[in-house]
Amino acid sequence: MSPTILQQKRHQQILTDVVRAYIETGEPVSSRSISRMHIEPLSSATVRNVMADLEDEGLLYQPHTSAGRVPTAAAYRFFVEQVAAQATASPEDRQWIRRELEAAQTPEAVMERASHVLAAVSRGLGIFISPPLARSVVEHLRFLLLPDSRVLVVLISGGGVARDKLIRPERPFRQEDLDRIADYLNRHYIGWTLEAMRADLRKQLDRDREQYGRMADDALLLCDPSILGDGGDRKIYVEGAAQIAASPDFTNQEQLRELLQAIEEKDRLIALLSGCIESPEAVHVELGLDKISNGGKHLALVSASYSSNDQVQGTLGILAPMRMHYERVITAVAFMAQFFSENQEGG
Repeated sequence: MSPTILQQKRHQQILTDVVRAYIETGEPVSSRSISRMHIEPLSSATVRNVMADLEDEGLLYQPHTSAGRVPTAAAYRFFVEQVAAQATASPEDRQWIRRELEAAQTPEAVMERASHVLAAVSRGLGIFISPPLARSVVEHLRFLLLPDSRVLVVLISGGGVARDKLIRPERPFRQEDLDRIADYLNRHYIGWTLEAMRADLRKQLDRDREQYGRMADDALLLCDPSILGDGGDRKIYVEGAAQIAASPDFTNQEQLRELLQAIEEKDRLIALLSGCIESPEAVHVELGLDKISNGGKHLALVSASYSSNDQVQGTLGILAPMRMHYERVITAVAFMAQFFSENQEGG
């Protein structure tokens, strides 16, 4: 993309107008319709020349000779970086999102409601991914011995969310040993994540192995993320697949079937959203998602992570046709990530 073209204010404004008009209508945008938008008098010929320049730069394309222009992925990228990223959530959206989430009665219902709200602000998929078990903040731990020597780890995390995992320890335990370990952990580590708990237990062992030896070793074994699962135990809440299926952006039925199949595979969605964790941006926007399916080239992902004590807990986002209302979607995703970050301590 030539920086010279988009350094000109008129080119920037007309490109922004074309993107906005196409998002609203889904129809190719004519120079005449753009000229009517401007307060300053601009002839259709002037707008047409600017749009031709933008087409030469790969920012617009003309689906048919007699049609208007349609934005490319590069035009959406410009719009996201220069326009949508500067937007703030409307007071109405803030109130609506907060009201919807606070109306849910349980932590699971809040997460389910979050995916519903995210789907509602887009024409696509709302996705919410809970933290893996190892990053859950512990409110209570319990270990239950089963007849075959396996141990059921029951973890109550922030806000009363119950998580459990069935493990087979390297050595057998008695129930009284499990109770003693759970009692110790519940007295010393409420409000900690399993990861932080393990790190502190290791420090204690290094400081005074004689005092803590067997107890800390057993606790480390029972709370090992490698056996509790490092991500595979995440819960994922998805809503809005029907909206994508009904989108006019997908005319190729084979691509649509392939895309819907990819959406059904939850691991692929988790992998898709994991990219936003490494992003320096508060809200990560990815345009064109060929990596999930052929139909993915028509999609955009807007995602963000939510944190507790500066540690990423989970992710949320919107997967929708590239023709979406970016200003509303980006600000809604940012506001919801902030909401969950602020409410991690209390669930």
